[in-house]
Amino acid sequence: MQTTLAKKVTIMVGTFGFLVSVLLLALQPAWAADGGGFIILQSTTSTDNSGLLKAILPKFRDKSGIEVRVVAVGTGQAIKNSTNGDGDVLLVHAKASEEKFVAEGHGVARTDVMYNDFVIVGPDADPANLKGTADVIAALQKLAAAESLFASRGDNSGTHKAEMRLWKAAGIDVAKSSGAWYRATGSGMGATLNTSVGLGAYALTDRATWLSFKNKAGHKVLVEGNPRLFNQYGIILVNPEKHPGVKAKAGQAFIDWLTGADGQAAIAAFKVDGKQLFFPNAPKNN
Repeated sequence: MQTTLAKKVTIMVGTFGFLVSVLLLALQPAWAADGGGFIILQSTTSTDNSGLLKAILPKFRDKSGIEVRVVAVGTGQAIKNSTNGDGDVLLVHAKASEEKFVAEGHGVARTDVMYNDFVIVGPDADPANLKGTADVIAALQKLAAAESLFASRGDNSGTHKAEMRLWKAAGIDVAKSSGAWYRATGSGMGATLNTSVGLGAYALTDRATWLSFKNKAGHKVLVEGNPRLFNQYGIILVNPEKHPGVKAKAGQAFIDWLTGADGQAAIAAFKVDGKQLFFPNAPKNN
């Protein structure tokens, strides 16, 4: 009698446990099915060094339970890493390279997220007399003619790609002056700005990194506001069909959040010394 009762209790407990497990599985977020406890975000030094990601990622984690682990490198390296499948989401700022990444099947789709701009900074003495020059192309031509020191990232980052497009538009082959007045650091934006300040050289930088940069010394923004200096950021889910290890559902959840109302508001709210560093412009929010 007791044995039979014990068996019935065991069966009931086992059945209850099974039903609870099924219920919990049904209620868990879709991203949990692909191991979405965390995702890898391949991004740029500007989004990291500016403090943007540190400010907004906890908001996404609190809402979704997904941790975003950031690999902050130049855009070129971030794209290369993602091409190798070493990441779930790509957030960079070199639209032509991003579109190529998607066209080659490494990314699912590209979406605008936010923008800011590039500026040319330089020493207060301004030996090339760039201050007040509204046309960035004319400014670069003046700089080259004066052979004033210029520090370039030289690292195939989004900023470096933008800089090289500008030199080309100015009709100047900086490779001929490499090691003379043109100095490629092969480093990130912060390190390149340190070099620029140390040498008394000019540099092209994204405004967000510049505003967050502490070692300005006598350097200041000398050229800004030209349409050619527009700096767009895009976000892409790494293609899980090409890279099976990608956490597609969790990655898409992050993209949806960042391009949705909450993520866009978080970007807009991020400021340094009262100044907004990035301006959200995801399509469905415009």
